[in-house]
Amino acid sequence: MAVRKPLYNNGNNLQEMTTSMVSEVVDQVCYQYSTNPSVTLSQVSSGGNLGTLTDTRTQAGAVSNSSTAFPSEATTAEPSTVSVNYARITKTEASVSTPTADTGKTWPVYYNGSGQIQAMSLTDVKDTFLHPAIDLLASGSTGTQQGGTYHVSTSTSVSGSTEVSGSSTAIFTDTRADTGAYSAGSIPETQDQPTTITNYYLHRITGSQITYTEPYFLDGSNNIKEFTTAAFDSLLQEWMQYTAVSSGDGYSLSYNIGSSGSGNTRGSGMADTILNGSGNYQQRQVNNDDYRAQEFPNGSATTAATYYLRIHKS
Repeated sequence: MAVRKPLYNNGNNLQEMTTSMVSEVVDQVCYQYSTNPSVTLSQVSSGGNLGTLTDTRTQAGAVSNSSTAFPSEATTAEPSTVSVNYARITKTEASVSTPTADTGKTWPVYYNGSGQIQAMSLTDVKDTFLHPAIDLLASGSTGTQQGGTYHVSTSTSVSGSTEVSGSSTAIFTDTRADTGAYSAGSIPETQDQPTTITNYYLHRITGSQITYTEPYFLDGSNNIKEFTTAAFDSLLQEWMQYTAVSSGDGYSLSYNIGSSGSGNTRGSGMADTILNGSGNYQQRQVNNDDYRAQEFPNGSATTAATYYLRIHKS
């Protein structure tokens, strides 16, 4: 690993950047990525390619009828499970052209410790700027250093982030049977009567512009010049976009979603909860030859599964 300290102008003297100054450049790399990320998540109504999440809930059993007496609990249909699948996230990797080639003078210069000033190689740049930026972007944090990446929240409005759908559309909804909606006097009750417990929303983090010290580089005549901010930002952005989808050395960004998987969890876990009761047996007599029985959902809420959005390097 070759982490370099580029040279900069300090009072008309060339000097090595401090570790803190290098870190500021890394933060700027993260910001440049956030302005045009090459690995994006979008919300769709169905058929998303990132994975399928299942919400489960119980519903009442079918009604039982008799003309002579109440159907027994043993013969009355038990509550059953309703499953609703959500596949509302699509991951897209941009087709990024190969960036500006390393000519041997493309990148900042550094002092090599042997009396010479030379340009950083692409490997040096990866080790010093690009890969540390990918490490920050792929972390479990959700601050400005993770700009352009995604997280899940139970709120439609999160400071420092933008809801992806822009229309308060949940990527996953946890529902349970609404036990208060069932009554013996209404048998036959509608079997499936859910209530929403929690909605979960997808957000993209907003990056933050960083003020950093511009390094020096070698021009075509081997003169040492200072990068303009715009030129260096452009160089960093195109290489960061390319690295995030085509690094080839384990530093591409990716996401997965589910109850298990590799990577760092981003935001709220999405709980699928369900009632654990065996059924609330109820009766209704309408007249002398109309006896009805039905079992309603009951019990305590338990967690059937918890799903997570994860970001990882590949």
